[in-house]
Amino acid sequence: MRILITGGFGFIGGRLGQSLQRQGHDVILGTRQGECNPPVWLPNARVVNTPWSDAGGLKDICAGIDIVVHAAGMNAGACAADPAGAIDFNAVATARLVQAAVAAGVHRLIYLSTVHVYGSPLEGCITEDTCPRNLHPYASSHLAGEVAVLWAAQNSALESVVLRLSNAFGVPLHDRVDCWMLLVNDLCRQLATTGQMVLKSNGTQQRDFIALGKVCSIVGELMHCDLEVLPHRVVNVGSGVSMSVMEMAQLIQSRYEKMYGQTPQISRCDTEWTAGDSLEYHSNILDSLGIQSAGNGFEEIDALLGYCMRRFGGGDASRS
Repeated sequence: MRILITGGFGFIGGRLGQSLQRQGHDVILGTRQGECNPPVWLPNARVVNTPWSDAGGLKDICAGIDIVVHAAGMNAGACAADPAGAIDFNAVATARLVQAAVAAGVHRLIYLSTVHVYGSPLEGCITEDTCPRNLHPYASSHLAGEVAVLWAAQNSALESVVLRLSNAFGVPLHDRVDCWMLLVNDLCRQLATTGQMVLKSNGTQQRDFIALGKVCSIVGELMHCDLEVLPHRVVNVGSGVSMSVMEMAQLIQSRYEKMYGQTPQISRCDTEWTAGDSLEYHSNILDSLGIQSAGNGFEEIDALLGYCMRRFGGGDASRS
């Protein structure tokens, strides 16, 4: 199949493109960075510039495409700094892409949204039937983008599905990927640069962490499933296993010790330790399709630690 990935040079888009090409698909990377040549990490891909404000241009790049994976979007920090820009890109541009996909005869569109539409902080039992309540520009703009995708599905104009991703972590494909605000990625970089981990909180917050390799696998499976059997087109994508921020730091600590033979220190900004609110992030739709989302993420953490040591720490554990 011919698959267009918007945000193809990004954290998720790049890894997804690599995964899908390995499966034999014809991958087209959409970008607004002015790239024109295939990247060294995906030399057989084709690159197209994504004209987000041009409906006709979007239709042109969708022509002949079987599946669009919409992975482009503004991150949380950028959305908070520019709420109007967040709506313009995460919502309006998404609606424009959906319209272009319909006009070009695209078979299916997969929109990568976020778990954060449900609330802040995330707590309690969350399923696909939970009502979104987060008003942060990052969450609300993604939710508006979801509406455009679901509207097309409801009107049978386009086979489409929304994926609400939990806290993904993993190795970026190139050095320009800005993924170091993500907790696991940040902690691994801290180890490479300082030999220790400093949490920005007391570490009690519960999160659902999922390895990026698992996300790519799930997206690949959803490309082939029968969407007509789904009760609705919103799919939670997470590991289904919550842990505290401190527990994740301790897991990284144990993987570092296994790889480098040293036990790094973990520090918290707030020394008061109180039990965090519980979180259960359920992927009922994936369960109904028989798609496995659980995994301990050891392989992804190990690969991320190795990447950080090579890029930030000189390739060894000497700073620890």
